[in-house]
Amino acid sequence: MNKILVSRCLIGACCRYDGGSNLVPWLKALYERGLAVPVCPEELGGLPTPRTPSERRGERVINQKGEDVTEQFCRGAGMALAVCREAGCTLAVLKARSPSCGRGEIYDGSFTHTRIPGNGVYADLLLSEGIQVLTEAEAKPEAL
Repeated sequence: MNKILVSRCLIGACCRYDGGSNLVPWLKALYERGLAVPVCPEELGGLPTPRTPSERRGERVINQKGEDVTEQFCRGAGMALAVCREAGCTLAVLKARSPSCGRGEIYDGSFTHTRIPGNGVYADLLLSEGIQVLTEAEAKPEAL
């Protein structure tokens, strides 16, 4: 089995925007067995934890204070891609609806919990590089 890239918050790391995690026990178990490589593109890009919530607005990422944090999101995505390549991952399980990691559906940038079709910055980059991306809601341990 190849190593799987996973959003760091999904293995229980407290790196969510609010300082919490999104623990998925079976992904943490894969990590503990050395089969998952965790990354948090937002932290890699220099954003603190906790941090002001951010959402995508088109090609930009704007936080709830109205600040443009696109540069940090793009820098972190590039750094996390390097981690993915170095580990030889061909599959990523990422946090649904995240402005970095969401795939297929993200929030619309209005901070009203309105969902729209789209991908996070990191998910877009991985997909453009031919990496399969699933959200934690789609991934099933028996299928990996």
